[in-house]
Amino acid sequence: MLDDHKLTPNVFSNPTDALKTCVEVGKLLTSTLNLQEILELIMLKVSQLIRAQNWSLLLKNEKSGELTFEIVVGINQELFNGLNLLPGEGIAPHVAETGKAVFIPDVNDSPLFNKKVDLHTGFTTRSVICLPLIIRGKSLGVIEIVNVEDMKIFELEDFPILTILADYAAIAIENSRYVDKIRKMSITDEYTGLYNARYLHQILDEFFSKTDQTTPLSVVFMDIDSFKSIVDHYGHLLGTRLLKEIGKTITRNLSDQDILIKYGGDEYIILLPGRNKTQAVKHSEKILRAIKESTYLKSKTEPVRITASVGIATYPEDAETKKQLLILADNALFKIKHSRKNRVGTA
Repeated sequence: MLDDHKLTPNVFSNPTDALKTCVEVGKLLTSTLNLQEILELIMLKVSQLIRAQNWSLLLKNEKSGELTFEIVVGINQELFNGLNLLPGEGIAPHVAETGKAVFIPDVNDSPLFNKKVDLHTGFTTRSVICLPLIIRGKSLGVIEIVNVEDMKIFELEDFPILTILADYAAIAIENSRYVDKIRKMSITDEYTGLYNARYLHQILDEFFSKTDQTTPLSVVFMDIDSFKSIVDHYGHLLGTRLLKEIGKTITRNLSDQDILIKYGGDEYIILLPGRNKTQAVKHSEKILRAIKESTYLKSKTEPVRITASVGIATYPEDAETKKQLLILADNALFKIKHSRKNRVGTA
């Protein structure tokens, strides 16, 4: 978080200073993917550029459209914790929606002004400059500057460099989101949207890398009973859809700390951190009941009712390594599948 600022002298007294700022931010933009670091530098430069009382950068949620205060300079950022602006709630949401900058010398004269932020923080807003963060025609958020000391100087001298910094911020945000999407693609199953085997090994490696690890961990191998006959009857596309629906059933019966993995074929793996074997068995039985009592592919003339089988192994009770844990859970599942299905087996 940046330190709070008071009115800051304009350090960009000539074009050379402004050019140096652009070069500095540009270098950082090409040398790191740390979004927070880049945005903090940009907002520091903005606060040095324009004499005002506070400066903020708000990011737009891609789904809901609401704005979140990502960086605040000049006022305690903790005052903005939990404060989001919905579409229609003031100047910033308007700019994020329209993609057009606004300059408002007196907010009392603007129908766009909303007192929500002032009421929440105790601050008094008099004037606002707000610029959209846009890239490829898409609005990602806004930079907002409150209580500008001299609006005329801003429009004449500061606006061009501020638009460049806003463009840099938009580039940084987009790059960060692309990297995040690529990362998610690498650890998720493309058909069900669940985590994949790569993520399973990543999480387990992290777990076993802790030399003082004392937390129990149960691994649940789950296999859908008679899945091949379902695929033979309905085809592979509906088989994939069925696996996605089953994944939703399992997810609804997990806690926030539990992790569901789509392992391969019709197999799932559930990681239950903090649960011993007795707890894991009880929880797995609950999941199997939920699957058995659910109806799948409801839109088809012949909806599907299915069951599943489970094998469980627990650290440190059964195994001391990742490999041992996975093998024992898989073996426990194999025994159940070849004896009585729709049951829970343990190592």
